[in-house]
Amino acid sequence: MEPVDVAYALVGLGALLAGILPRVLERRPLSMPIAFLGLGMLIFLLPTGLPEPDPLAHRDIATHLTEIGVIVALMGAGLKIDRPLSWRRWSSTWRLLAIAMPVCIAAVTLLGWWWAGLVPAAALLLGAALAPTDPVLAADVQVGEPTDVEDSEDEVRFALTSEAGLNDGLAFPFVYAAIAIATTSLAPADWLARWVTVDLLWKVAAGTAGGWFIGWLLGKLFFRAPSTLRLARHAEGFLALAATFLAYGLVELVGGYGFLAVFVAARAIRAAERTHEFHSVLHDFAEQVERLLTVLLLLLFGGAVVGGLLGPLTWTAAAVGLALVFVVRPLVGWLALRGAPGRPAEHWVIALFGIRGVGSFFYLAYATTKADFPQADLLWATVGLVVVVSVVVHGIAATPVMQLLDGTGERTPADAATQTTPEPART
Repeated sequence: MEPVDVAYALVGLGALLAGILPRVLERRPLSMPIAFLGLGMLIFLLPTGLPEPDPLAHRDIATHLTEIGVIVALMGAGLKIDRPLSWRRWSSTWRLLAIAMPVCIAAVTLLGWWWAGLVPAAALLLGAALAPTDPVLAADVQVGEPTDVEDSEDEVRFALTSEAGLNDGLAFPFVYAAIAIATTSLAPADWLARWVTVDLLWKVAAGTAGGWFIGWLLGKLFFRAPSTLRLARHAEGFLALAATFLAYGLVELVGGYGFLAVFVAARAIRAAERTHEFHSVLHDFAEQVERLLTVLLLLLFGGAVVGGLLGPLTWTAAAVGLALVFVVRPLVGWLALRGAPGRPAEHWVIALFGIRGVGSFFYLAYATTKADFPQADLLWATVGLVVVVSVVVHGIAATPVMQLLDGTGERTPADAATQTTPEPART
């Protein structure tokens, strides 16, 4: 039995199941990521002859596979959000990005150093890698496909989708800070000035401005060009990949954050002609590619788990990871959303469903190819545990929790996002 033939068969099986499972599992307390994680574990336990998918031994491959998975998911997330960008309408998003994410990074860094015994650079990398809500594995709690109605999205699904779209790019400066400390020293004089000017200010600005400009140009080409060149007329979904790779590649070439550029470019394309049916074509193609990549990554992750990825895990490192999922993110997220649009039940759901996944693997793989981090195997084991727990716990809870919110009316529609929830009178 040739391993390559087994691989072909598994790719075909995975693609087939990727089409079947979302319909079979719809409205059931079980998610597609759980199924494929379990399938990956089963496949690599069998004597198939497949090579072991060890991300520590194949860091470059792990980096690029997860990189592609994230950027395709970011394009899909940006295209499917109906709500126009504004300070007040996106207030939940800004709170999660400006308050919840940095506090979660700081908390995990402190716990990683204090409890798990990680060196400061490794502890900061752990916090940065585990900070983003994942755009790849969070489909069950995100908004649906694009519609013509700006106010079609409830606050829970909107907040989780928009947070996942932006925080992958905005967590990057903290990853670069960890790399800088690992390659120089902990002393701020050795790295802080360059980090602030280049890794924070320039890269964020270049990612935002570059993504918007590329999206604006593509919007003109899609919807405003002369009829023979107006690509929206031809309904070719693969252009979603063209937009994704153009935005990512060009912005990375000038030193900006490509993750941020992809999401911003998608929002600019959407703003060019907000109600055009071509957005659904682009989104559907991006979603199909994303689903196939998710299947591949989860199968490999399942194989890595049974291959010993979690072997170096210590009790203290496991406690740090579990504290993030069950204590830090829920509490910090809920506090950050105080005063934001939505009811308390919605705030708790948003805070609880900070799903960790493929983005965390990318950051860890990327950083460990740029610098030598002590205890890299422990970092991978901790992140692996967090993703397994997140996939299982959030995957089981997502459907019943969202059904409960929908059934009890505990949802805030988008047209309430510009209003503030009045505080109860004090006596």
